[in-house]
Amino acid sequence: MKKSSGIISVIIFLFFAIGSFFGYKYYKKYYGNNVEKEGYVLIPHSANFNSIMDSIAPYIKNKETFSAVAKSKNLTKFLNAGRYHIKSGTNNTDLVNMIKSGNQTENTFRIGDFFTVYQMIGKVAKKTELDSLRFANDLDKIATEKGFSNAEDLKKYFFIDSYNFFWTVTPKDFFKKFEGEYNSFWTSERKAKEQNSGLTRDQIYALASLVYKETGGKPDEMKTVAGLYLNRYRKGMKLQSDPTVIYAVSKANNFQGETLKRVFFKHLREPSPYNTYFTAGIPPGPICMVDKNSVDAVLNAQKSDFIYMCADPKRFGFHKFTASAAEHEVNAKAYQQWLNSKNIK
Repeated sequence: MKKSSGIISVIIFLFFAIGSFFGYKYYKKYYGNNVEKEGYVLIPHSANFNSIMDSIAPYIKNKETFSAVAKSKNLTKFLNAGRYHIKSGTNNTDLVNMIKSGNQTENTFRIGDFFTVYQMIGKVAKKTELDSLRFANDLDKIATEKGFSNAEDLKKYFFIDSYNFFWTVTPKDFFKKFEGEYNSFWTSERKAKEQNSGLTRDQIYALASLVYKETGGKPDEMKTVAGLYLNRYRKGMKLQSDPTVIYAVSKANNFQGETLKRVFFKHLREPSPYNTYFTAGIPPGPICMVDKNSVDAVLNAQKSDFIYMCADPKRFGFHKFTASAAEHEVNAKAYQQWLNSKNIK
């Protein structure tokens, strides 16, 4: 009797031991940490099982267990393209479910003061699934549907700022986000100020781009600079903005090569409707993308008698303002001497 009881105990022990062994293997396979290092995996719409394995392999400890779990959960039938964050401590089940559910991680895009929409596209496309040519073609199509010539005419929709998008964002959804920002910005109050300004919206954006470039995007002097340009415009004076010269020269070179660091007299003669030393009036469009502050600065321009400004060498990034031509000549000479002392050419 005792012998039979002992045998039963051994069998029960073996049963639990074997069960525990296989239970542990199952748990480890499905729920144990399988991440070797953190990172981001890009899975395009054209992905298949092998390409997914190739992409994820550098980040996981055991490819065989991930492959087995992925197959058991029919990953290839339900996968979603995207940019996925592989986090430390994640198990195979969560990795597979993350891809199946499309729980991808957004990326941050910085829209800067690009000269052209196409320059922006070149930067943005590096963080999306589509290449820059496809992105540009699709934005061109959106522009023509709105009655514009091409994507460059959409420049006013793209405010300078940081935005979050998914790697799989389409050009249509990309633009839709900015169109929403644009429409939200133009409140009834701003539209009233637009009407009172006597300027068209395109002129407002063109002036805002000059303001942004002259101030380096710092809001401190934006309203003062905007008021100065409006004074010159309303007096029939040429705006004579150096950034417009830089833009005109860059445009003549198809925005290839190094951007001018210093404007010389020879550059002032660049024949362009954007060169405000060569052509009177407000440029036909913005010379760069702008932020909301610069547009608001034009709508709320400071009233003054200033018609001259010059960079202040003693306060980098700021200007000296005056209504006196003689005083401006002194300021300009001091600035030129500073440039020469720094060997800026």
